[in-house]
Amino acid sequence: MSKIDEDIWIGPWGKSSYKQMKEENKSKGLGDTVEKFTKMTGVKKLVEVIYEETGGDCGCNKRKDKLNKLFPYGK
Repeated sequence: MSKIDEDIWIGPWGKSSYKQMKEENKSKGLGDTVEKFTKMTGVKKLVEVIYEETGGDCGCNKRKDKLNKLFPYGK
């Protein structure tokens, strides 16, 4: 990211917050990537609404953790 782009996206939060946010959004493994994809496509929200109505747990977090352990990035 160029200096100009970084200044535009940093806003009032400062560089440390920008870098921290960037690091926190970094995928640790396949589970994080799948979660990001399902959020972006609306699938996650749909599943949450359905399971909210039925009173159950979709198991999304367990699945994410399992996939992250099986397929980690950068190790």
